[in-house]
Amino acid sequence: MMHVSMHVRVNHPPKELEIPGPKRVREVLRELGLIPEAYLVIRNDELVTEDEILRDTDIIDIRPVISGG
Repeated sequence: MMHVSMHVRVNHPPKELEIPGPKRVREVLRELGLIPEAYLVIRNDELVTEDEILRDTDIIDIRPVISGG
């Protein structure tokens, strides 16, 4: 049986990893030790919410929220 994992890219600090799914966005962030309010999760160029389910075949970008004036 072949095991497939979602490909996750974290922009800050930069790293790439594979995480088995399916999992909700908040579960992935928790596994990575990231605070959900401080990061945006993007799947296929679309922003996803904490409740969205990420699949094994997804490519995910996690980017820090940047504020400024």
